[in-house]
This record gives sequence, C-alpha cells and structure tokens, in this order.
Amino acid sequence: MTASKRRFKATIDGHAYTIIGSASDQHMQTVTEMMNTQIKQLRKLSSDLSNEQIAILLAFNAISDQVDKQAELLKMQADDAEA
Repeated sequence: MTASKRRFKATIDGHAYTIIGSASDQHMQTVTEMMNTQIKQLRKLSSDLSNEQIAILLAFNAISDQVDKQAELLKMQADDAEA
C-alpha cells in the first residue's frame, strides 16, 4: 500500500512553499523549523552569503548527514550478519 500524497504549506526563510509528500504534518513542520534554524545560523555566521549559497550549504549538510546515516546502517547490518 502506498502512502497518499498530501500538501503542506511551509514558510522557509520568509517565502511560502507548498510541499507535496507523504510525510505527516508534524514531520513537515519539524523539517521546516530545522531549515529555518539552520538558515538563521548560516546568516549569523556569514551575513554575506547569498540565498543560493545558503541553499547549497543546507543541501550539502543534509546529504552529508544522509551519508553518515547510511554508513551507520550498513555497519549495523554487517554487525548483525556477523552475530
């Protein structure tokens, strides 16, 4: 059974977006809040960053986290296979 797609309205860095996905509203709200927090942190650390540079840094950080989680999962699976 596939999850139904839902529309979620988010305000990210002052801009309104409609995001379509299967995640819960709570999940989408958490992601929105985390993005806004990280954008504010990046602006505070380096106020001369463009919106594009901030977006690229956010995407880089997200993919880096994904790679770390994938590595953790693969290690856990290898550990389980050895047990």
